[in-house]
Amino acid sequence: MIDTHIHADARTGEDFNEMYLSGIDVAVTCAYYPYKIDNDTILLNHLMRILNYDTKRAGEHGIELKVALGIHPTNTNVDGGLIYENLYKWIENKDIVAIGEIGLENLTEKEYEIFKKQLDIAQETKTNVIIHTPRKNKSAVLDEILEILPQHISPEYVVIDHINQNVIEKAIDTDYTLGLTVQPQKMDKYEAIDILDNYGFDRFLLNSDISNKPSDPLSVPKTIRELTRLGFNKKEINKIAFKNAEKFFNF
Repeated sequence: MIDTHIHADARTGEDFNEMYLSGIDVAVTCAYYPYKIDNDTILLNHLMRILNYDTKRAGEHGIELKVALGIHPTNTNVDGGLIYENLYKWIENKDIVAIGEIGLENLTEKEYEIFKKQLDIAQETKTNVIIHTPRKNKSAVLDEILEILPQHISPEYVVIDHINQNVIEKAIDTDYTLGLTVQPQKMDKYEAIDILDNYGFDRFLLNSDISNKPSDPLSVPKTIRELTRLGFNKKEINKIAFKNAEKFFNF
């Protein structure tokens, strides 16, 4: 199984061990610094920690940790120049599988600027992006994201994450890959299963988004096992368990 969106820097080795024993072989960890900062160097140090330290920690417990790096909307008080410079290096060296997570949160002018710049880098370098949608005002923010994306990047490189039942109708008729986050206070496994049952398995990635907020490191295997218990087709289950992720991220 593949968990397509976690924040490994906020989790313990015990979490990685439980994930591995539950059947998760690969996870994609995303950038998110949970404090307001205005310094590129501080943010770069955080991103380098993810790339060079957390990958090793996860690997010690059996998890192959793939990395997505970028400027989260929470961190858009930085200038960004130093991060953009390093994004090009990481992409060239194949250190990262995506720019992410990026997106919009409070719809500030700086958020728009940094979001668009990272989309342009992704399009230029043919790199995937993992796009954050917020807990609050998700529908309004998603409208803005869907307006911006066609001006900056091809759909084949985009996963819009944290899609739920309240906004699925806005996104389902697009050409973007969609991420389903099974996490306390976001969406439970039955809500995710209901989306898959109604819209099919082809367009979706599954993740736990484990972070410093309330999380369940085993939400992906729990959802997969529940799909199995409910009698869904094994080939369809395999799409959401790992095949869609392998195809999107080109693992």
